[in-house]
Amino acid sequence: MGKTACLCFLLLLLALCRFAGQPVFAQQPAAGAPRQADSLSRASRDSLGKERFFLLDTLSYRLFGDGNFTQGNVSRSLMVLRAEVTLGGPVLSVATNPRFSYGKQNGLLAERDAYLDLFVDVFKKRRTYVFGLATVEVSNLRGIDWRQLAGAGLGYRLLQTGQNTLTLTNAVIHESTAFRERATLVTQRNSFRVKGSHAFLKRKVLFSHVTFVQPSLRDLSNMRWNTLLSLELPLASWASIRTSFANTYESEVEAARSHHDSQLTIGFSLGKQP
Repeated sequence: MGKTACLCFLLLLLALCRFAGQPVFAQQPAAGAPRQADSLSRASRDSLGKERFFLLDTLSYRLFGDGNFTQGNVSRSLMVLRAEVTLGGPVLSVATNPRFSYGKQNGLLAERDAYLDLFVDVFKKRRTYVFGLATVEVSNLRGIDWRQLAGAGLGYRLLQTGQNTLTLTNAVIHESTAFRERATLVTQRNSFRVKGSHAFLKRKVLFSHVTFVQPSLRDLSNMRWNTLLSLELPLASWASIRTSFANTYESEVEAARSHHDSQLTIGFSLGKQP
């Protein structure tokens, strides 16, 4: 009797499941009418708001060529090549700003300097974001055979409009500098950066600036800073003429070398902006 009851119960359960699976109470589409697919079944996972962390789907780049030439009591020639390349995505942004300068004074080599950096920003589109950075540098002008640094920090977008941007960042970095004629200097620094861009007269005049202030955490008298100011006059959406002023200061230098260096150049820029 017990087995018979169990068998009847299973048959009844199967019948109920079959009955429940039929759209008895749903309105049936008319004959020949197209069946409307469910919106959630059509949506991909990306369209449901899931951010793909490693996706880099936008590219912006600019190439800069600057220089100056003087003749007379002091004959000087200087050529500076720069680039700005940024790969962006929903979460990550990867940027590099390589630079190379070559100059002679009275026929003697003065500058043959190279600089390469890499910034990786996480959640850059938010007002507050985190980032990591690394740079390498060689400088004949300042007698540096090899400088490398790496660190991480926080960024804050203070201003973001169609005409003006202003970003503040702060990081802690580890730095090692191999000088040509003095002992290698190893230290940790706080690196504070102010970076901005501003457009005037309906974007007929563009001004950009970036400044780093980097005191040593071990000895505040060991200070470095550098500033780059640029003024551009666009000729087209992809080309501009520009003038730039760069200033650097280092408290720890080789003997007989100046703590300050300044450059004033004029040139052009080409490329695809964001």
